[in-house]
Amino acid sequence: MIEQQLRLPGGQTIPYQLDLRLRKTIGLKITANGLVVHAPKRISAIQLQQVLLQKAAWIQQKLALRETNQVAPMQWQDGEPLLFMGQDIVLTLQHHATNKAVVLQGNQLLLRSPQVDQPAFVARKVLQWYAQQALPDFKRRVELVAAQMGEKITSVALSNAKSRWGSCNSRKQIRLNWRLIQAPPHIIQYVVCHEMAHLREMNHSARFYAVQESLFPNHVQAEKELRALSPILHRMA
Repeated sequence: MIEQQLRLPGGQTIPYQLDLRLRKTIGLKITANGLVVHAPKRISAIQLQQVLLQKAAWIQQKLALRETNQVAPMQWQDGEPLLFMGQDIVLTLQHHATNKAVVLQGNQLLLRSPQVDQPAFVARKVLQWYAQQALPDFKRRVELVAAQMGEKITSVALSNAKSRWGSCNSRKQIRLNWRLIQAPPHIIQYVVCHEMAHLREMNHSARFYAVQESLFPNHVQAEKELRALSPILHRMA
């Protein structure tokens, strides 16, 4: 990703992330971090600027809507609401003489430590816990879909990307954003199936969507749900 600025006729600027790919068209996406532009590798700066200026009103409208839908930043303190597998849970902090493993007890994510008054420490321990839950869950899902497809996966790893939920490359390596473990299981499954479909088609062509349809028929609705849920999932840095 390349950090860029779109300068509008009135003098305002809109920051955006430029992702140059092997593609024929320009794609615009509003993420939790702002505007992301996917563009062909060989496009000129002038061509790109012209297209973005034509879409400036749409971009400003979507960015304004994103601001109104912003959720409160994460507060790493006792009683903080969290999500796990689509369920509401609560962060519970307790002072203890020694550090204890983070555990989920009912609807409480319990952290006992002498350092519970240190937000950075709490954040690190909780994020570690989420990653520990995410990887085995994602691996199991990928293995099941791979078996269904008759494919073999090289590796499954966690991603910390800000604007992508997953990736699949020609070496059959799957990466999935750990934040997805907060989402309902069917949303996780949708992303897994989306990335697995790339094993057959490394693009977003009609053939790709046919493969995705066979793996996850309700993908259109799931994509809408994930887009709406995205700001909440990205509360965790």
